This record gives sequence, structure tokens and C-alpha cells, in this order.
Amino acid sequence: MSCQMNKEKYDQMISQLSDKELVKHLYLTQIFLWIGSILLSMLVFKSNSLLILLFKVEIHYFYIGLAAGIAVVLIDILLMNILPEKYQDDGGVNHRLFAKRNPFHIAVIAAMVAFSEEILFRGILQTNLGLFISSFIFALIHFRYLYNRFLFANIIVLSLLIGYLFKITDNLWVTIVMHFVIDFLLGIIIRYKLFGYKTLVGRMSESPPSNNENTDSK
Repeated sequence: MSCQMNKEKYDQMISQLSDKELVKHLYLTQIFLWIGSILLSMLVFKSNSLLILLFKVEIHYFYIGLAAGIAVVLIDILLMNILPEKYQDDGGVNHRLFAKRNPFHIAVIAAMVAFSEEILFRGILQTNLGLFISSFIFALIHFRYLYNRFLFANIIVLSLLIGYLFKITDNLWVTIVMHFVIDFLLGIIIRYKLFGYKTLVGRMSESPPSNNENTDSK
């Protein structure tokens, strides 16, 4: 009952924000993560060079991240088409973030999120706290999924998978590329209603129009 009430309050809060404001909040969140990463790196690493060592520029690592990201998106497409809509319901946030953005803007968002989150959660937290704790914290910051058990379990499994790839490769480029590919491709799927996404839009896209809303050009 309490969880349901909290979800209703959350949905109400989100519905009061325009799409432009949602994107602004996303950027602000990523900036705070960047700042947090810088501060934490100063505390846990004796030298910034130790963090830089986690970036290994070798082409096969990029292929690993690319292949892993595409595999996750293919699984998401499959689940999108076989599971009821309620399992995919994040309150319409992802739809509102991406549905009116152009591909370049989607790429910018995906890149910013991938860099900030992977440096913090894999490069700093997982390196110092371990795979499971960092993955759980990663899931918690995606708080809009807390009200949907399937999505919350989904984000934990995804975080464990990304974390495991970092553990076996010891390379942040793998996880950054993987994270970018997932967010970018899912953003494109939402933007152009591909692979059955149109069947999920329904009530999730029925957010009140706002005079502050802006739409990127195609």
C-alpha cells in the first residue's frame, strides 16, 4: 500500500515536469555524478593515474562492448514483444526523454550517461567495494525502476553483467561502449517506434502537453 502511494506521488511529480525539464534534470544528475566521481577518486586513489590505467585503448575491447550492448538490446526487444506492457512501465520517463530527441541528441545523452555512470560505478565503486555492492547501488540510483519489480530485477542483472565484463577485462572502455550502445539503440527504438515499441506507448506517452516542451528536428 505504501509503495503504491509512493509510486502515485512519483508519477504525479513526473507528470508535472515538461519533457524539456526532464532532460534538464537528467543532465544535472549526470553532472552531479561527475562531481561525485572526481571527489571519490581523490579519496580512494592515491593518484589519478590509477584510474586512467583502467582505460585500455585496444580495438578488440571496443568490439566486446559493442557485441555485449547489441546482445542486451536484442534481449530487450524480445522481452518487449512477449511480456505485458506493465512489465515495461517506468512511468513513461524513457519515452518522454527520447521520443522527441533527434539521433545526435540521443547519442549525446547516451555518451554522457555511459561515461559518468561507468567511471563512478565500475571504475571507482566496483574497484573498491566489489561487484555486488556497486551493482546494487547502481540499481538504486535508477529509482524510477524501484516501483516495478521486473524493471528493478532487470537493472540489477544488467548491472551485474556490465560489472562482470569490467571484472574480467579490467577495462572501462568495454563497459562504457556497452552502456552507450544499450542507451543509444533503445533511445532510437523509442524515437522511431521500432521493433514493436509502438505497442507499448499507449498510456505511457499520454503526458500532458506543456508550453515549455521542445522537439528536436529529425
